[in-house]
Amino acid sequence: MATGPAAGGRGRRRQRAREEPADLAEDRSPADHEAVGREIGLRLLEARARSRAELAKAMARKGVPDEITAGVLDRFEEVGLVDDAQFASLWVEGQQRRMKSARALKQELRLKGVDAEVIGEALADTDDDADYEAALALAQKKMRTLGNVEPQVRYRRLAGALARRGFSPGLSHRVVSEVTDAEVLSRD
Repeated sequence: MATGPAAGGRGRRRQRAREEPADLAEDRSPADHEAVGREIGLRLLEARARSRAELAKAMARKGVPDEITAGVLDRFEEVGLVDDAQFASLWVEGQQRRMKSARALKQELRLKGVDAEVIGEALADTDDDADYEAALALAQKKMRTLGNVEPQVRYRRLAGALARRGFSPGLSHRVVSEVTDAEVLSRD
């Protein structure tokens, strides 16, 4: 028996039940809005670091006015709970272990509302060869699962895996050629 949102929309009903009607959000006092904003922010930050824009978007969805959201987020910055520069550098560090390209990391951070200058600083801390090393590690890992596959299919699958992680076609070709040539040499 299927469960979850796909099974009859039960997940959506629960979500709607937790959401507050818009007319009730308007009846709140500024202190209530501030308490709700603080609660939303702390709950989200408990799970993982967030950008200022992510927190502002979550508060807006719950009807917290913009000026109160700005005040709550300013206070979070004062006490060190929200720091987009630190968030970006942690995100880059964590995602590099997942073998993603700098281009993909830049796009992810942009979608999370991080300023372009902050993204540039976070990516400047990475090694010059970080993309090459990440692509090579991913291709070597993927190569282990493609033992008995024809060379053309192997090339296509490796290049596709690299492209999905945001690596450029030129770098993908270089890395796939190196990995497949090394595989051929090791078999001989």
